[in-house]
Amino acid sequence: MCNKEFHYKESLKLHTRIHSEERPYACVECNKSFKHSRQLKVHQRIHTGERPYSCGICNKSFIERVNLKLHQRIHTGERPYSSDICKNSFIRRGHLIVHLRKHTREQPYSCGICNKSFTEQGTLKRHQLIHTGDLPYACVECNKSFRHSGRLKVHQRTHTGERPYSCDICNKSFIEQGALKVHQCIHTGERPYSCDICNKSFTEQGALKVHQRIHTGERPYSCDIYKSFTQRNNLKVHNSIHSGE
Repeated sequence: MCNKEFHYKESLKLHTRIHSEERPYACVECNKSFKHSRQLKVHQRIHTGERPYSCGICNKSFIERVNLKLHQRIHTGERPYSSDICKNSFIRRGHLIVHLRKHTREQPYSCGICNKSFTEQGTLKRHQLIHTGDLPYACVECNKSFRHSGRLKVHQRTHTGERPYSCDICNKSFIEQGALKVHQCIHTGERPYSCDICNKSFTEQGALKVHQRIHTGERPYSCDIYKSFTQRNNLKVHNSIHSGE
């Protein structure tokens, strides 16, 4: 472990210790701690399953009253937070703040190891798991683990067979919403991701990223012996030459 990463992990431990002293109310289920007893009470509903605040329109229920109030704006159409730059509006003030950073290019949350910066604190926290190696979300079926709870939720559908996102044209269904959006481009002909050098367009952002390596000359996948490639699959095929597979 490099010194920088070691000091980073030690600072995280110190940070946790300081916060535990400032948060005297601890959950007996998961040891998460809080400054105020009310915060603990609300948190415990995660474990008990209690969701006392219900929407009168769709019956969706929530742990906190404020979340119900925000949810009801979906039905009323209320979007009280508007951008003065592009006129986009939002249900939550926090969403507007994050959106405005796209215009200002502000990235106030920086990683202490690699100095990569982000517009949201949550994105920084997820990024930091790359350095710590933590994969806290494990599948009970196959023990495969993930950095993010959302990825675990999607993965579990491979076991349950659930495919909640369906195309309204051909009824083909998908595990992820992103896969449905890409599929729908087949019907619409839409290719929303365009190369700013040659104007070639693609249905997926990842495909555009790979294409742009033609212009930049980037070849990030390298064979241990000598050769490099623009795509990971090409490296795998090449490595089979050395392995004899």
